[in-house]
Amino acid sequence: MLTFTLRRLLLAIPTLLAISLVIFLLVDYAPGSPLSDIPLTVPPDVRQKMIEAMGADQPVFVRYLLWLKQFFWIEPMTQFDYWFGTSYMEGEQRILSWQTRSPVFSIIGERLPQTLIVIGTAYLVGILIALPIGIYSAYRQYSIFDQAGTLVAMIGFSVPTFFSGTLLIIIFAVWLGWFPTKYDTTLEVTDWASFLEQLRQMAMPVMTLGLANAAAISRYMRSSMLDNMSMDYVRTARAKGLSERTVVLKHVLRNSLIPVVTVIALGIPSIFGGAIITENLFGVNGIGAALIGAIHASDLPMVQTLAFIFAVLIVLFNLIADVLYGFLDPRIRYD
Repeated sequence: MLTFTLRRLLLAIPTLLAISLVIFLLVDYAPGSPLSDIPLTVPPDVRQKMIEAMGADQPVFVRYLLWLKQFFWIEPMTQFDYWFGTSYMEGEQRILSWQTRSPVFSIIGERLPQTLIVIGTAYLVGILIALPIGIYSAYRQYSIFDQAGTLVAMIGFSVPTFFSGTLLIIIFAVWLGWFPTKYDTTLEVTDWASFLEQLRQMAMPVMTLGLANAAAISRYMRSSMLDNMSMDYVRTARAKGLSERTVVLKHVLRNSLIPVVTVIALGIPSIFGGAIITENLFGVNGIGAALIGAIHASDLPMVQTLAFIFAVLIVLFNLIADVLYGFLDPRIRYD
């Protein structure tokens, strides 16, 4: 297992380098630039200084190599300096946002807690709802519960989040007045009242994303359970006199979790990437909103960095899913 993990980590290096080059070039050569918004009345020498201040006067591959150095060395070491009070990166050039002239990683650090709280909670709620529904739907196939679960899953698959989110706002915020229409990012949880207010404003975005996540995961769980319940080892376990609870929850469930783990693991990077539509719909000042703002402002360093962080997380959680297979199924060995 250790050899497999190290080998996958080594293979991830050229993969991430290739992805980083593609992301950098695609964003860099995309139409639109903050320089195009500079009025024509600005003198050429002033315009040139603005270009140099953004670092856009350098050749593309020079800027790419500098960006790689900043991403993998300067930014991590800057965080190291912050944690331990050292000054190794003092004076080094960080990745700066063209829109705000602030370090990109500092902006991400400010936005990430909002995204993790809302989107992470929604994903966790979706998993906690989906797994029991998928397990019981498979065990009681074609029952009323299974048919109801299938209907809810179809709704979750079919209805886009911008429609379901808007519908929740109309019903629960406008008509009933139970929840606020917008998420207050300035709210600080200091007591029980502020904690309840935080739960109130999280309710609708969590419900919106939780339904979508639960719909997908519950169908995978149900399908995987049904595939395993018809296997010979299940009939053998029942013939040996094991209780139905032991057969389903110990034997069938463990083997059924293998494809579900893949779905869950590959969905985790979306938590860090933010839910762009949902965050903008409910006013959550998270990573998704930062990405949309950066795209509108042609803030290339912000877009490139966020896109690459998302790619790194996908590669990482692919590896985590593969490693988990060995623990879930003893037959899978990587040695």
